[in-house]
Amino acid sequence: MSSAPGGYGAVSLWLETCGDALEPGPSLDGDRRVDVAIVGAGFTGLWTAYYLSESRPDLTIAILEAEIAGFGASGRNGGWCSALFPSSMATLATAAGREAALAQHAAMRASVDEVIRAAAAEGIDADIAKGGTVTLARTPTQWERAKGSVEDAHAWGQTEYELLDAAAATARVNATSVLGGMYTPDCAALQPAKLVRGLARVVRERGVRIFDQTPALSIEPHRVVTPRGDVTADYVVRATEGYTASLDGARRAVAPVYSLIVATEPLPAATWDEIGLRERETFADFRHLIIYGQRTADDRLVFGGRGAPYHFGSRIRPEYDRHDRVHRSLREELVSMFPVLAGTEFTHRWGGNLGITRDWHASVGLDRDTGVAWAGGYVGDGVSTTNLAGRTLRDLLLGPDSGLTRLPWVGHASRNWEVEPLRWLGVNAGLTAMTLADSEERLTKRESVLGRVMAPFMGGH
Repeated sequence: MSSAPGGYGAVSLWLETCGDALEPGPSLDGDRRVDVAIVGAGFTGLWTAYYLSESRPDLTIAILEAEIAGFGASGRNGGWCSALFPSSMATLATAAGREAALAQHAAMRASVDEVIRAAAAEGIDADIAKGGTVTLARTPTQWERAKGSVEDAHAWGQTEYELLDAAAATARVNATSVLGGMYTPDCAALQPAKLVRGLARVVRERGVRIFDQTPALSIEPHRVVTPRGDVTADYVVRATEGYTASLDGARRAVAPVYSLIVATEPLPAATWDEIGLRERETFADFRHLIIYGQRTADDRLVFGGRGAPYHFGSRIRPEYDRHDRVHRSLREELVSMFPVLAGTEFTHRWGGNLGITRDWHASVGLDRDTGVAWAGGYVGDGVSTTNLAGRTLRDLLLGPDSGLTRLPWVGHASRNWEVEPLRWLGVNAGLTAMTLADSEERLTKRESVLGRVMAPFMGGH
């Protein structure tokens, strides 16, 4: 892919360096009948096809993709394969009980290892390193949140979470102003485009048909309508995540909110000696407005965060993948955290939308009357959750009933977002509130009341 003016890649670093020509495959060429039709060739759709074709090689499976496999969030994300789930343990337990919440967490932890196992089994070299996640505390209020988070995790029996003092946290991530942090081993840094394009190759080799440049207009009972023909199927799987709003009748189901990322040039060994991340730990901190970073296999620093506005009417456009102010802020924040990066060249900037449901709750399910299944609402935590979704959808469609089909996210129904302009006002007010709360805490050294009030509605790691 060619570079854009200003030295920034035209696509994400991941897609540009995945070793794939990214040429579109065949498009749908008329009406078709299959056993399973999947809308979306991102991680959700591909993992679903992977596990279905593994269990039932005789199934006819078609994936309908508006662009090419991995074009959306699967090829643009921060490269975290983590056990994070957007809904809290307390939320899950309130709805389904303590044991169900613990089972969901255990399934998420296992999904990290399953992604690693499946990639190795299929010969997909996705530059995976399971170094865990360090969430830094860099202000007194963040330190209090770190201690509270670890205390809460331990109350749920999640002893894998470790509270780090300043020395231990700095030994892993030598950022400025570190007072401590929290560590969990349940995260792997990876190159997501290598994984998603590798999965596409594997399922094609198994006989799954991927029809590129075939956008779905609507999903109906046992049918997908496209401009190139209709596909009828016993089951239709909606795997569209942040692009769900583009389907007829689904504009209010999921709000597409943009997350933006920058990447440095490959950094010399002396710079990494200063920064740390020797095990390729992923990192964040306890601010309200999410940031996330990783050290890549070729020694770049990839750093992203929220802050880009939600666009009226759930609009999704290529120009929204870049936002000069937010990308500039990300560069400045990264240099502030790691002063050794002063003067470093940033070679790539990109973005993409992620799917957020009204209650910040991911879900997977099947309506047996219509044959329509779905998975999504990952709120940016989809690299591992999509794998769990694919295995769960396999069990829902093929049976038998399993431990996966009894997890509390199965069948969860999120209510629709408000109509415009209320949706636009609400989402952007929440994003602004998180920014203001972080600024307030830096100035006052006290926890922001605004941040505490808004946190349950804005999600976060």
